[in-house]
Amino acid sequence: MMASGTPILPPDTAREVIDPHSYAEWGSLLDTFDRLRAESPVAKIVPDEEGLFEPFWLVTRYEDVMRMSKDNRTFLNNPRPVVFSLNSAIEFSRAATGSDMLVDSLVVFDAPVHPKYRRLTQDWFMPRNLAKIEGEIRIIANRVVDKLLEAGPELDFCKLVSAPYPLHVVMQILGVPEEDEPRMLMLTQQMFGGQDADLSGTGMENMTPEQVLQLVSGAVKSFEDYFAEIANQRRENPTDDVASVIANATVDGEPLPDRDMAGYYIIVATAGHDTTSASTAGAMQALAQDPEQWAKVKADRSLLPGIVEEAIRWTTPVQHFMRTAAEDTELGNQAIKKGDWLMMSYVAANHDPAQFENPRKFDAARSPNRHLAFGAGAHQCLGLHLARLEMRILFEALLDRVETVELAGEPKRSTSTFVGGLKTLPLRITPA
Repeated sequence: MMASGTPILPPDTAREVIDPHSYAEWGSLLDTFDRLRAESPVAKIVPDEEGLFEPFWLVTRYEDVMRMSKDNRTFLNNPRPVVFSLNSAIEFSRAATGSDMLVDSLVVFDAPVHPKYRRLTQDWFMPRNLAKIEGEIRIIANRVVDKLLEAGPELDFCKLVSAPYPLHVVMQILGVPEEDEPRMLMLTQQMFGGQDADLSGTGMENMTPEQVLQLVSGAVKSFEDYFAEIANQRRENPTDDVASVIANATVDGEPLPDRDMAGYYIIVATAGHDTTSASTAGAMQALAQDPEQWAKVKADRSLLPGIVEEAIRWTTPVQHFMRTAAEDTELGNQAIKKGDWLMMSYVAANHDPAQFENPRKFDAARSPNRHLAFGAGAHQCLGLHLARLEMRILFEALLDRVETVELAGEPKRSTSTFVGGLKTLPLRITPA
């Protein structure tokens, strides 16, 4: 039973929020979030088919999502899944792992476990330490631009640049040999892009939900087996990479359990490149659509940090996370009960006109730009400094070596409710 006056979204709207295909139709999805934010910023979504998924609250207003992000005592990552899941997926995960989630990682832990695990690698991802690898990243960026110039004048920026570049950077950090990177990309796309037939590359449009679950589970198992071997290597021969930090880490005097260690590797390996790939493609799309802005930043590189930050907001690669209420509370004038499940829509929050003037416009001069694409509070993205550094270095190389850029076709977004962004970006370039 719903409390009297509880706003319940109609079935068609509810389906749009949870349907991965909606996130490929970006403009109409933003229209829906604009309407919901104005009419029912905190509203209940209930299944129209008995048992398909658990009811949850959809939160679309920036100030509410920010409050939830920072209030980690009231809004927990556990015990329910931290990403929207159908009941069949939760049951599958429980049977396979004993947990509601196929992967236990930083994003699913609460205090006191979360801060202990986060501290293990936090210093490694701070700007002072990342400065040590800036030269290596610059070499990788210039090699990618070499390939772009060789392929031109017309090319798919996603396939040639924005997908392989951050992948190569993070795999170097994890000690993964370059010849294994295509496998890592495929497994990531099966985990995060498993809802998109083009990205998963498995003919999954013909699969049953159970077969899709098997696909994702298989990707997780492959990751676990692969990184178990990496961890063994780093225990025998530790280096100064983050793979060695994870392999040799201890919490409360004990090594990490195998499942937690695997989850740590997987979250760095997957979230460490797929999200940056999306933001990088988003930045290039915006610049390709606005030759004047490309010319301005080419002449004045001080504009580049603003372009990077705005691309991250404008794209919002991590589209949502779920939280569970630890106690009765109130949010957006709605009574939230202990145990209620809530979706923080970062897409809606990052396009809230109360926080961002003309939010659908790509505005490199936007200031302040306190977006929520990295989250906020204790769970703010561990790799945010690395993502910004990678994007800045790549665009410095692009701006040095590319004279003009324009669209050569229609960009297409991926079909995914969780991590999303462009999957194709056809460009026409002129070398400098």
